[in-house]
Amino acid sequence: MSEHAAPRARDIILDMAARGRYHFTSIELRSALGVSQAAARQALSRLAVKGEIASPACGFYVIVPPQYRRLGCLPADQFVPALMERRGTPYYVGLLSAAQYHGAAHHRPQEFQVFLERSRPAIICGSVKVAFIARNNLAAIPVERFNNPRGTVVVSSVEATLVDLVGHMSRAGGVDRVAGVLSELADDVDPRRLVDASKSASILWSQRLGYLLEHVGAGDKAVLLKERVAGSARNFTKLLPGENAEGAPRSKDWRLFVNANIEIEA
Repeated sequence: MSEHAAPRARDIILDMAARGRYHFTSIELRSALGVSQAAARQALSRLAVKGEIASPACGFYVIVPPQYRRLGCLPADQFVPALMERRGTPYYVGLLSAAQYHGAAHHRPQEFQVFLERSRPAIICGSVKVAFIARNNLAAIPVERFNNPRGTVVVSSVEATLVDLVGHMSRAGGVDRVAGVLSELADDVDPRRLVDASKSASILWSQRLGYLLEHVGAGDKAVLLKERVAGSARNFTKLLPGENAEGAPRSKDWRLFVNANIEIEA
C-alpha cells in the first residue's frame, strides 16, 4: 500500500465533512483514492483506529466529529436515515425514541428504536445501539419529519407512538413506564387522529391504550377510541398479555382484564 493512501483518505473525509456530508461507502472511498480494495480497507482501518470514522453497517461508514468521539459513532438519528435510504428500506423511529421527539424527555431509551417491514439484527456502533422491530402495515403508520444536524428523520406521529407503545410494552420498559409516557404526551393527542392511527394495529392494542389513557387522567382523548372498541372488540383481553388474569378486575368499557397494578413512572 502506498504510504500516502491513509493521509489522502483523511483529506477526503475532511472535505466531505466540510461540505456537510457525514456518510459514505467503502466503494466510494476506494474510487476517490484510486487504490486497490486492500489498500482502501487499510486506509479505512487506520481512520477507524483514530476514531475519525466508524462503521454501523458493512461497507457503510460515518465520519465522527470530535464532539461525538466519546460515543465512537454518530448519534443514531444522524446516520439511520442515510443508511435506510441506501438500502431502499422504509422505516420510522418509534416507541421511546419517538416519544422523545414529541417531548417525553424523562424516558430516554437505552437503544434507538426503529420499525421496519421486517426485523433485522441490531446495530452496535461504539456505544450507540439501534434496535429494529418488525411492524405490519408500515406504510400506513402516520409519521412526521424532524430535523437534525445531518438532515431529517422519520418519526411516528404522537398518536401512532402511543399505539405502538401499548403494543410493545416489554420493549418500552413495561406498563408503568408506558403509562408515564402517555401521561406526558396526552395533551398533544388528537382524538380523531388517535382512532386513525389505531386502525393500523390490532383492536387489542386499542383496548389497552384506551384504558391506560383513562387511567392517567386523559379519558377525553380516548372518547372516540372507546366508540371504535365498542363496535369492534369482540372479546375481553388482558392488559398485560403474558401475565395471569385470574381474579383480575374487569373494565367493561374497554373489554379488558386489568391484570396489573399501575404505578405511573414520572
